[in-house]
Amino acid sequence: MTAVVDKSVGLAEEEAADTPTTRRWRSRLLRGISVLAAVGLWQLLTAHDVRIWLRFDTLPAVTDVLAAFGAQLRGDLFYLDLAQSLLRILTGFGLAAVIGVIVGVALGRSSMAADTIGPLAELARPIPAIAVVPVAILLFPSDEAGIVFITFVAAFFPIMVSTRHAVRALPTLWEDSVRTLGGSRWDVLARVVLPGILPGVFSGLSVGLGVAWICVISAEMISGRLGVGYRTWQAYTIVDYPGVFVGMITIGVLGFVTSGAVELLGRRVTRWLPRGEEQR
Repeated sequence: MTAVVDKSVGLAEEEAADTPTTRRWRSRLLRGISVLAAVGLWQLLTAHDVRIWLRFDTLPAVTDVLAAFGAQLRGDLFYLDLAQSLLRILTGFGLAAVIGVIVGVALGRSSMAADTIGPLAELARPIPAIAVVPVAILLFPSDEAGIVFITFVAAFFPIMVSTRHAVRALPTLWEDSVRTLGGSRWDVLARVVLPGILPGVFSGLSVGLGVAWICVISAEMISGRLGVGYRTWQAYTIVDYPGVFVGMITIGVLGFVTSGAVELLGRRVTRWLPRGEEQR
């Protein structure tokens, strides 16, 4: 009996020690270790000119990339490229977020919109956004507007499709309840549809932002004059491989930060959702 009691007390103490804060810090520690391990492996393989099918002896070492990164951070051009890429992504993605949600709600709620806009959206959706570059060059008078348009197209369809699916997945009982209480169509939209689709909308925003980053960098490489993508491609053309890796790392950090911001906003807006499993 004493052994059973001692075991129960030990389990209780272990569960008390394993608090959400502890789990969160443990998760952050593991993530940091995984990144450092990858960087250490990169340095090890490149510093020793390892060639096992993959030719690590041709890649710049971590120390070379850090030196190139430090040189760029001391100049003004790096920050100008950074601001230009952020301006393009925020403009294109912002327009896609607003228009994509509106069109998605219309397609999910209106049979007229589904019959008129729906076929056009489904025909255009499989076309890669980067394939729109020639059209953007012909359609817009400046490269800047064309890059923003490509970014908009890239983010629009994931947001629109996710919103449409979220609208169609709403239980009809919710709408019937509001209408039974005398609510109008706008009451249903404001009290049922918009709050109910928020998880799906933010899922589409997260996916759309990732696709938008891919396309804005590609568009900058093809027709840009400034931006992280343009500078990365320019470094490649002059055989500045450390500069190429600086651009790649910068793109990764920008995508990570912006995606994290969208996910954080989504958690704040949808904090009413149960997240017991997510915190474990």
